[in-house]
Amino acid sequence: MTKLFQIGVALLLIVAGLLTYSVEARGKRHLKGNAADVNPPLAGPVLNLGGGGPDVDEAIQWMINQVRGCTNCATKVDVVVIRASGTDGYNPPIYSMKGVDSVETLVISNREDANKAEVVNKVKNAEVIFFAGGDQCKYIRNWKDTKLKTAVESVYKKGGGIGGTSAGAMIQGEYIFNACENSVDARDALQDPYRDITFTYNFFTWRNLDNTIIDTHFDKRDRMGRLMAFIARQIKDGVSKSALGIAVSEGTSLVVDRNGLAKVMGKGSAYFVLGDHKPEVCEPRTPLTFSNYKIWKVRNGGTFNLKNRPISGYYLRSVKQGRISSSPY
Repeated sequence: MTKLFQIGVALLLIVAGLLTYSVEARGKRHLKGNAADVNPPLAGPVLNLGGGGPDVDEAIQWMINQVRGCTNCATKVDVVVIRASGTDGYNPPIYSMKGVDSVETLVISNREDANKAEVVNKVKNAEVIFFAGGDQCKYIRNWKDTKLKTAVESVYKKGGGIGGTSAGAMIQGEYIFNACENSVDARDALQDPYRDITFTYNFFTWRNLDNTIIDTHFDKRDRMGRLMAFIARQIKDGVSKSALGIAVSEGTSLVVDRNGLAKVMGKGSAYFVLGDHKPEVCEPRTPLTFSNYKIWKVRNGGTFNLKNRPISGYYLRSVKQGRISSSPY
């Protein structure tokens, strides 16, 4: 073999490697299980909203069982995990669950990939969709108003399951804190409910999640104050006359059945925070004042009816000049 030939082969290998990297960088697919579609009858739609941190396997299994309409039967479903970056770490644990025929992770990091036919068809043919955690701003910019988004909606409409954790749960609410300006903590949000706080609307519109905004990592990151500011903004800005915040702690999931009954699973609590009147003061560069938020705290195993929302069982907390009246937890 001549030296010139060796150099040529080496150059070809380099070019091939670069082409492979380019394809992979634009979109990755990781399949575990049967590549064929199972297409069973479905018993949903259902939702699974994870609070971040350790996933609640029980809640993912619940979603799978609800969709296939049984806990111990031969019916199987295909699961698609969607993320903007990362690996196929969800594939092994989900594939080991009952009733799973396959798990495929799609890494969709741009709008071009979100409109590709092979991606859209894979999502449409799934029975369960799960959004990994990450950056909700990237999710919104890359996926909103794409064929991928329409395909996810088709899974819900045919009775499938839609789940997600952290940012993947936050994008399920009707109103989304998009974090495209910056992230924000509770103290800063209460001191100025407009600084670095922007929202996205008309992403997904799931039944029983109308007029809701979802927050995660709730207890650990002490996010009650910022959720209160998010709620006040919807009312002050004329988006809605009332808004319900749904907050999920780490290591916790809120599952919602087809009738709108939400149940808490995992080690923490979920909070339902209602603002149902205009804030007294909600202006830029001014501390928030909003009296009498209604708060329901629901622990593991407890339920909250999102379809017929309760009118009792809450406690009240107020914000005055950027300070919460007493511990809201």
